[in-house]
Amino acid sequence: MAFLDAALWGGKVNIGGWTEAGGGAFDAVEPATGATLGSVGLANRDDVYRAASLAAKSQLDWAATKPEERAAVLRRAGQLWEEHAAEVQHWLTREAGSIPAKAQIETHVAANECYEAAALPSHPHGEVLSSDEERWSFARRRPAGVVSVIAPFNFPLVLSIRSVAPALALGNAVLLKPDPRTAVCGGVTLMRIFEEAGLPAGVLSLLPGGAETGAAVVEAPEVRVVSFTGSTAAGRKVGESAARLLKRAHLELGGNSALIVLPGADLAKAASAGAFGSFLHQGQICMATGRHFVHDSLYDDYVAELSAKAENLPVGDPATSDVALGPIIDEAQRDKIDSLVQDAVARGGRLTAGGSYEALFYRPTVLADLELDNPAFAVEIFGPVAPVTRFSSVDEVVEMVNASEYGLSVGILGDVGTAMKIADRVHSGKVHINEQTVSDEANAPFGGVGASGTGSRFGGATSNIDAFTEIQWLTMRPEIAPYPF
Repeated sequence: MAFLDAALWGGKVNIGGWTEAGGGAFDAVEPATGATLGSVGLANRDDVYRAASLAAKSQLDWAATKPEERAAVLRRAGQLWEEHAAEVQHWLTREAGSIPAKAQIETHVAANECYEAAALPSHPHGEVLSSDEERWSFARRRPAGVVSVIAPFNFPLVLSIRSVAPALALGNAVLLKPDPRTAVCGGVTLMRIFEEAGLPAGVLSLLPGGAETGAAVVEAPEVRVVSFTGSTAAGRKVGESAARLLKRAHLELGGNSALIVLPGADLAKAASAGAFGSFLHQGQICMATGRHFVHDSLYDDYVAELSAKAENLPVGDPATSDVALGPIIDEAQRDKIDSLVQDAVARGGRLTAGGSYEALFYRPTVLADLELDNPAFAVEIFGPVAPVTRFSSVDEVVEMVNASEYGLSVGILGDVGTAMKIADRVHSGKVHINEQTVSDEANAPFGGVGASGTGSRFGGATSNIDAFTEIQWLTMRPEIAPYPF
């Protein structure tokens, strides 16, 4: 049986094992062709509550497992991502519309996330505190308990595993709710990897579904922490529900990230960076470059160079053709993209490349001369569109960048000294000097500010331990303390 043989998981969820889904089934569809690739099970509310109850019981034994044994499961999971990379990449290409290079990035990052997480069980989990009393005083980290992970369609594997792996490594049980549109590459693959890696049944449950399922994995009483990646609008609802129930919610939301091209920057390299930032995976990335700010001295040449690149990037089915861009995930997202592009032109923007589509294949698009209040510049498009405007001074560009409600990632191209000064002034969770806006590493903190989320809650030992553990104060005396009562 192949590692991802649909005979095992077709139409099912995983709650202590593969079982019939209470919410029916959902067709896994290839956006490039419309072909049905298989059928994934959809969890209903009862499924979620049953999984949460099992997770709470299973988590106690998992947390009591020796650190070296938990680490071994994570290391084995990392090895399995490498062993099954080709099969997983096949699903990422067909189900998520990923070009092969992007699919390779996802399996590589998935393995690294597990290897990094394997160090967490033996990482120091507390500190010794001073005390005025005659006792020892400690602040120690304990597993949060049951963690819900809600992941989107765009980087379905990476955006699931980056929470699942550290949460498991730190002794938690996990309820994973992937987007149904990418439930195989963003859900089934993780379930199968950890099954093969030796994770005890019930510690990880797979619960694909829509809004009802998402609400249930937040509201289930056993859940203590919610890790959500998705739109700002959906994230606000998750955050509101979690706050009402006194649960912690780690929210990684929309981006509309900014790329600043300083005077004197290498034009060819800057346009290459800008094209990569806006067009990788059809712009369906939270870190995608959604706003290009270019100095007056380079503006016209940059627009021309970026537009030439856009016109020459091949678009098509990544499973059958050597292309730079694949399909948009579905018609609703494509129509949203096109509406913003056409509206931008109607409001005075200049279309210099793209602006058209066939089926779900949207041409890489460049929009020049946009005002800051143009919706194509002000909102997150989540498509292969590069909106460009000009600036004349550092003070002006800092003000324009900070005018956005979003604050996920900023790239600054050109003079390092000037870039360093800008980095100190922009409101952003991440700043990349002489790089574009899309970047992620398993050992680096990841997150945004403002409408982009609740800060760095993913990546790196410090962020992951903060995200998926609770602090317990523990004191010890050599004998029972005397009291006046």
